[in-house]
Amino acid sequence: MDIEYYRNYCLEKIGVTEEFPFDKTTLVFKVYGKIFALFDIDNFESVNLKCDPEKAILLREQFNEIKPGYHMNKKHWNTVSFSNNISDNLIIQLTDDSYNLVLNSIPKKLLNSL
Repeated sequence: MDIEYYRNYCLEKIGVTEEFPFDKTTLVFKVYGKIFALFDIDNFESVNLKCDPEKAILLREQFNEIKPGYHMNKKHWNTVSFSNNISDNLIIQLTDDSYNLVLNSIPKKLLNSL
């Protein structure tokens, strides 16, 4: 996965912003103010993505490169390592899932006021 491709992919989504709220190297993507993806720009080896808890367990069992979210709620977040065993298509799919999970958690009343 290429860092610029991934960054642009995330930014093309509706309502997405990027920022560095934690430090100078952890790039965070938010949809309407709620985090859905984050990674280290200096060490672009993995990304943290929100995931349905049941699906998160299945993914961790299926792929050694998918672990409980680093510095995140282990039930709801996965750290997905960029490796040859994880296809770019799967990373994009998991990113879409994360984005949609977060977007769907935002109250419609709030979305309508934006």
